[in-house]
Amino acid sequence: MLIEKDMATPDYYPLSLNALVNACNQKTNRDPIVSYDEETVSATVDSLRTRMLSTVLTGGSNRVPKYGHRASETLDLNNREMAVLGVLLLRGPQTVNEIRTRTESMYRFDDLDAVETVLRRLADREMATLLPKQTGMREPRWMHLLAGEVSAEALAAGALTPVSPVREGLAERVAQLEIEVEQLKALFAEFRKQFD
Repeated sequence: MLIEKDMATPDYYPLSLNALVNACNQKTNRDPIVSYDEETVSATVDSLRTRMLSTVLTGGSNRVPKYGHRASETLDLNNREMAVLGVLLLRGPQTVNEIRTRTESMYRFDDLDAVETVLRRLADREMATLLPKQTGMREPRWMHLLAGEVSAEALAAGALTPVSPVREGLAERVAQLEIEVEQLKALFAEFRKQFD
């Protein structure tokens, strides 16, 4: 998120914790949609700081601590590579065309070959990989490797697309409601028997 905000809206970067939480939980132009609380975002930024991937700016004209990324320096990436990696981190596996479209606010690529060149450079540095074409998909997808290698089991199970806490909680809620509906049906059936 910090990469995207730095490149797409530099006038509003670095971000306060509140602005970072709001950016993470943005509902438009997001997939997956997430709902993180302040503690989760703060813990994540602290974890990134230990890896030298984020920084906190205090003092000076900053009335509150502001958060920024250090990914370009730590990982030695140029703007093209940062834009592609940022989109892969935010949205999971994507086609070259999806990556080109989604990086436009951060970096404007001339064509798909330019995007693919960046992806191959990231792959050479073991930061991205081309996934095998999956059943039902017309094109292969690229994925970042900053969380580690992709297992064949995860690929087969479709576990590569991030599941947001909102969707995860929704699935649990739907399952609970289905149980309650079945219980209500049984109670209603017993109630109807009284009038038959």
